Amino acid sequence: MNGMLRVPRTRGVLSGLLLVLLGAWGALVPFVGPYFHYAYTPDSAWTYTTGRLWLEILPALGTLAGGAIVLISAFRSITLAGAWLAAISGGWFAVGAVLAPIWIGGTAPAQGTPAGDALARAVEQIGFFTGLGVAIVFVAALALGRFSGIGFRGAKIAFSAQKVPVKAATDTGEEPGGD
Repeated sequence: MNGMLRVPRTRGVLSGLLLVLLGAWGALVPFVGPYFHYAYTPDSAWTYTTGRLWLEILPALGTLAGGAIVLISAFRSITLAGAWLAAISGGWFAVGAVLAPIWIGGTAPAQGTPAGDALARAVEQIGFFTGLGVAIVFVAALALGRFSGIGFRGAKIAFSAQKVPVKAATDTGEEPGGD
């Protein structure tokens, strides 16, 4: 059983790296996007708001943490927990902006309003929230699928870990059951 809990560390490298990069994008784009006219209001660089905390920074940190866990862990249950953390964070990126007006009790979006013309606003919505969240959920789902099953190499490792060396019987010259 112990061999089945371990996974090759190379198994989560690509998905973990992608999750870390997507989490870094989600954390940095609200702060550096205004330099490139890619922003929500307030459209000034390095401006902190509670909307940014709840809708961008916290899900980005969850994605970063989940991706790092998937990237470096060698235990199946831990990597699954990391992939779930990233998937939940990506889901929050996708639906958090829609749910935010409900919990703040108003119609104004908590994340601010997108800056620019119609095309720029659509690209900002995709790059900041919806598209980013869908991409994170997709990569996390791939990681979940990859770690949920046991591949051939993992089964081979588990089988070799379960082998118990058999000690050779020694002949003592006594009859079995002879009292």
